[in-house]
Amino acid sequence: MFTKLLIANRGEIAVRIIRACKEMGIRTVAVYSKADAESIHVALADEAICIGEAAAKDSYLNQERIISAAIASKAQAIHPGYGFLAENASFAKLCKKYGIAFVGPSGELIDRMGDKDAARRLMKASGVPIIPGSGILENVDEAKKAAKEIGYPVMLKASAGGGGKGIRLVKTEDELEQAFKTASSEAQQAFGDGRMYMEKYIYPAKHIEVQLLCDEQGHVVCLGERECSIQRNNQKLIEESPSPGVTKEKRAELFEAATKAAKAVGYVNAGTVEFLMDRDKNFYFMEMNTRLQVEHPVSELVTGKDIVKWQIRIAAGVELDCTQADIKVRGAAIECRINAEDPRHNFRPCPGKIKSLHVPGGFGVRIDSAVYAGYQIPPYYDSMIAKLLVKAPTRDEAIKKMRVALSEFIIEGVETNIDFQLCLLKDEDFEAGNFDIGFLNRKNVMGE
Repeated sequence: MFTKLLIANRGEIAVRIIRACKEMGIRTVAVYSKADAESIHVALADEAICIGEAAAKDSYLNQERIISAAIASKAQAIHPGYGFLAENASFAKLCKKYGIAFVGPSGELIDRMGDKDAARRLMKASGVPIIPGSGILENVDEAKKAAKEIGYPVMLKASAGGGGKGIRLVKTEDELEQAFKTASSEAQQAFGDGRMYMEKYIYPAKHIEVQLLCDEQGHVVCLGERECSIQRNNQKLIEESPSPGVTKEKRAELFEAATKAAKAVGYVNAGTVEFLMDRDKNFYFMEMNTRLQVEHPVSELVTGKDIVKWQIRIAAGVELDCTQADIKVRGAAIECRINAEDPRHNFRPCPGKIKSLHVPGGFGVRIDSAVYAGYQIPPYYDSMIAKLLVKAPTRDEAIKKMRVALSEFIIEGVETNIDFQLCLLKDEDFEAGNFDIGFLNRKNVMGE
């Protein structure tokens, strides 16, 4: 097992990883930008190294500086968290080059699954259902031809995409040319790869994902499924496990497909297979996330498995201590992402100083965060400042518990989406499980 690990991230996920390491007896090294000098993850780590200016490209995305920090501190492993370099194949390969364990899959595997077109072809060959679609589209004319064959509406997607970038819904041929150009340009700027492909638009659809743990010895276990259909602009807001829209029989099929996907690529470490499920409960492979997910705690709460600890163990070559038969999903868990943003003004980010803070507590309540009273939220990074989670014996009880927790969560000094989340949790359709990925596009949950 490692004795020292560097966390190549910031905020709540850096704190989450540091806590897991402390419990495992592993010393930690934090890296931080100048904007994060007063952050909690810097104070909690055993060592901390400044790696640059506030801009992510000068700090958290600067591979050479992070590697230099690892070498200087004699860290044996690097955990990338999520975002930043978590799915960067070149960074994983750079770690390997310098003899530092990357807590995640290999760079070669990240490359393989990061190419969404290649991943689709591999899944199809492995017997995993995929959405009807095209291969790589070289130009608008090819896109028009593919759309006619598939049938409108269609989704244009970036082959190297993620995080909702490089995606466009196209309902008619008149919209296609502009959508292709803007999506490709967005993908080129975000990922350095503007290649596009096309899929049939599945609507209405639920976004269901399966959490996996895979060790070097070839064992695969599914830690339940997560319901992630409550989204705004392709960004998740609320996640829960188990999904209210998945039957016991369909769950078994999802697990079988996710396991096939993992074994087809020889996956190692924690990963997530994402599916779209239509109104008839047919499901289709969407993509595989080769990293820790923001919403991983809901799976931890219902299975009792610490995913971050197992990521570290697997990276050190440790074999899983359980089989699929040992995994039991107990109760229901819900996560709300608390963002520093203003829902009444198109969810614009609201960086600033937190003047006072009161966090909820009680049995079955969990907060993953890195903010405190007096903390200055910087404008340079993602607006998420906390994850509020609850667990209860049933989904109805979990919803009630989350409503109480949200009403107790007080952050003064900056605008947040807490009231918006509370309105969502009080919505009759949400309570009934009657929602899909277009839910927030159709409904004004705040009634304004």
